[in-house]
Amino acid sequence: MSGQPGQMRLHWSPRSPFVRKVMIAAHELGLADRIGTVRTRVSMTEPNDEILADNPIGKIPTLVLADGTVLYDSGVICEYLDALAGGTLFPREGPARWTALRRHALGTGFLDMLILWRYERARAAPHPGVLEGFEGKAAATLAALETEAPALGHDGFTIGHVALGCALGYLDFRFAELGWRDGRPALAAWAEGFAARPSVRAVPVMDD
Repeated sequence: MSGQPGQMRLHWSPRSPFVRKVMIAAHELGLADRIGTVRTRVSMTEPNDEILADNPIGKIPTLVLADGTVLYDSGVICEYLDALAGGTLFPREGPARWTALRRHALGTGFLDMLILWRYERARAAPHPGVLEGFEGKAAATLAALETEAPALGHDGFTIGHVALGCALGYLDFRFAELGWRDGRPALAAWAEGFAARPSVRAVPVMDD
């Protein structure tokens, strides 16, 4: 574990895009040095008693506050950090709030789908129809993001940007062969700008 006594503790893995989302948000908000990380391995087939003690669902990220309060999932943790810092990742009202939350839902849902797609591809006998369905949904999502990319670059940086950027980073990490940038110049340019942010550079996609 890294960090000092009294800090928040985050159940963490270098491979988790949802953990990455939390840590990018923490860096954006100037809170990264207040979060200690606990290397936590999770698996669909091998329950981890350590994480189950804090989160009965057994998933990461899970954040343990200094007073012992436990928060999960990544969206809840990010919103807590934003409130703690008085930040702007979650706009408080108006159209900007609903746009940020919609983009956050799209990025998070895209990540959920990509993870399920990866598991299906890894099966001994993947179902062709399921694979085709995932491929079609990924293409539709990327097409929508190509259309929205100019607005993403113009609007203030929010949790929606973080979620979408993490989803594209996961695409690069686990689905590099798809070449998602081909034919999507606006989205590729936005992703390049996202990757250059100090908070994003501080939390690279890693394998262990």
